[in-house]
Amino acid sequence: MEEMEEELKCPVCGSFYREPIILPCSHNLCQACARNILVQTPESESPQSRRASGSGVSDYDYLDLDKMSLYSEADSGYGSYGGFASAPTTPCQRSPNGVRVFPPAMPPPATHLSPALAPVPRNSCITCPQCHRSLILDDRGLRGFPKNRVLEGVIDRYQQSKAAALKCQLCEKAPKEATVMCEQCDVFYCDPCRLRCHPPRGPLAKHRLVPPAQGRVSRRLSPRKVSTCTDHELENHSMYCVQCKMPVCYQCLEEGKHSSHEVKALGAMWKLHKSQLSQALNGLSDRAKEAKEFLVQLRNMVQQIQENSVEFEACLVAQCDALIDALNRRKAQLLARVNKEHEHKLKVVRDQISHCTVKLRQTTGLMEYCLEVIKENDPSGFLQISDALIRRVHLTEDQWGKGTLTPRMTTDFDLSLDNSSLLQSIHQLDFVQMKVPATPILQLEECCTHNNSATLSWKQPPLSTVPAEGYILELDDGSGGQFREVYVGKETMCTVDGLHFNSTYNARVKAFNKTGVSPYSKTLVLQTSEDTDSEEQTLPFPVPSERLPLRRMSPFSSTLNLQPSFPGRSYFDFRSSPHQLSLHSSLQSLNAPGCNFEPQSAPYSQLVDIKKLLAAAWFAFDPGSAHSDIIFSNDNLTVTCSSYDDRVVLGKTGFSKGVHYWELTVDRYDNHPDPAFGVARIDVMKDVMLGKDDKAWAMYVDNNRSWFMHNNSHTNRTEGGITKGATIGVLLDLNRKTLTFFINDEQQGPIAFENVEGLFFPAVSLNRNVQVTLHTGLPVPDFYSSRASIA
Repeated sequence: MEEMEEELKCPVCGSFYREPIILPCSHNLCQACARNILVQTPESESPQSRRASGSGVSDYDYLDLDKMSLYSEADSGYGSYGGFASAPTTPCQRSPNGVRVFPPAMPPPATHLSPALAPVPRNSCITCPQCHRSLILDDRGLRGFPKNRVLEGVIDRYQQSKAAALKCQLCEKAPKEATVMCEQCDVFYCDPCRLRCHPPRGPLAKHRLVPPAQGRVSRRLSPRKVSTCTDHELENHSMYCVQCKMPVCYQCLEEGKHSSHEVKALGAMWKLHKSQLSQALNGLSDRAKEAKEFLVQLRNMVQQIQENSVEFEACLVAQCDALIDALNRRKAQLLARVNKEHEHKLKVVRDQISHCTVKLRQTTGLMEYCLEVIKENDPSGFLQISDALIRRVHLTEDQWGKGTLTPRMTTDFDLSLDNSSLLQSIHQLDFVQMKVPATPILQLEECCTHNNSATLSWKQPPLSTVPAEGYILELDDGSGGQFREVYVGKETMCTVDGLHFNSTYNARVKAFNKTGVSPYSKTLVLQTSEDTDSEEQTLPFPVPSERLPLRRMSPFSSTLNLQPSFPGRSYFDFRSSPHQLSLHSSLQSLNAPGCNFEPQSAPYSQLVDIKKLLAAAWFAFDPGSAHSDIIFSNDNLTVTCSSYDDRVVLGKTGFSKGVHYWELTVDRYDNHPDPAFGVARIDVMKDVMLGKDDKAWAMYVDNNRSWFMHNNSHTNRTEGGITKGATIGVLLDLNRKTLTFFINDEQQGPIAFENVEGLFFPAVSLNRNVQVTLHTGLPVPDFYSSRASIA
């Protein structure tokens, strides 16, 4: 109960309420304190003058009193009426609770009435110390406010509980502290005396035992005061006005302003409001419980902050020390370079000094010798050596030519230390996030597979505070091999095309920033498209037990902009995301020739229907890889050409596993051209007939016969051609590594090609005299399925 003490103290005097009254704003004041904070307002601020001047009335009134009291919503504190010319400013005092208290404008006349009954000055105003609402009192003054009897009772009980402990009345010697009181016996007992003198059996079993404090309250001689009506002081409250939300008396209902209002029994409303208060307290109790848990969390955070601060300071000191060590090492290296330059300069100068000294000595010796020769008086002897001496002197003079007496080295050091960038870096040295980002979460509801492509979406954890600069998505090769990066960037959604059909892939993602890379997310297992007939099937690979529940996903996602197609199979659930990136060739390296991964062995039945192992792919022609003369229509399912020469167009989907069948209908066939149909590598030549190079395997056909062609080699001429409306079927069986052609549902010739393996794209070559339409997602011919089952 100690936490309740603030609720029991007056905001003006700071002590427990004495005779508390209830203001219209639902706050409480002592009667004496209410009189102390009254302020007399000028006549111009009275209710009558306000109504006469047409000033606005606030939306807060005091229960529709006969003389309406006005409140100032804009009042910001106490003393707002002290500045009027007609009312001198009254100095304020501060209560023990910090609230400014204004003494009455005029001393009240001597009277023997209680403070509540004493008259108040005309046009007095009172301002609530808690919500700062101002009220101009009516003629009743403070008597117009109801008394808060409930608050008085709570204060009495609180003070009783704070009083000295009650003693047992039956202890013979040193009385012990009482623990209970019997209301019927009116006796306080300690535990031993209660067990000895007041056993819980027989006639005493019906007695009511209460705590001592409650018993003391019940023993008070003064009866509880009965609340009386503020308008009719001699009448007790007997009913409750629903419209005014206040207790009223019988006289208020007969002749007062509540006569036309809806009223209810006081006891019934008392119970109803108690129930409502209890329900409201339940919600408040939950908030209080959450607040306590939150405080515990905050206290734990204080301890954690202190520990992290010590650790962070140590890390910072270590980093700065590392920078200082690196700078000292660099300083030593630069000093070594200066010393080296110093030694080099000295060596050059000293070498020049030595060389010049030798040369000067030789020159001086020659000069002295020549001077002695000049002193010779024998003309013939002088002339014998004079020419040679003259040449030696001129030669020696020439050796002291330009540059010989110039220093080879300057005294200045040509080294200039550029420290501007380092100083700038030091000045810009600041804190950055020293943590790697949190592990991304794969959003299952936004992931799906379609044909041989997969769309994956991820996000950062909701409570992550460390930003991520980008993400790295990794997939394995579809056969349990090593993971490879297929996307690096800032997007949170990625569509990967070019996967194997009938394959199981593992995907994972991680985030990165300047500090480093986060751990990988949980690995997601996904399955590319399989069959067209069976909703439930035997999978041709082992399904790990830790996979999520199997669920079909709809491929008709507006985000992916896909054609209506066979529903992909997915082991996760998701919805669309605001970001998407399509990688059309990100996994072609995984499906390149030589990467022919066989399905994993599994303990399933060997008599599985062949159709359960076949893949039905939906695709269209690819404008991005086609020759520029190809003309597309019908959502890229129909193609023709603007040139008389043959031009090649490929399908969008590549195949490296499974059995695939598609058909092409001849919509126009003029002048007996030779269109070619088949499969090709992605880098096939686009400006010649299909099959002219070693990157294509095709059947070209006219109106009478057909040929198979690969690497410009023609084989297996077969009678039977095409006309307008004919249908050409292409069956690529990568399980048997064969390619077979059909015309009008009949096999055209033998198996066209064998031992085909790698990554193949559907292909067609045609000119302006031919137009064909592609049909995909078809089952293989029945006779081929039967033959495969028998084989």
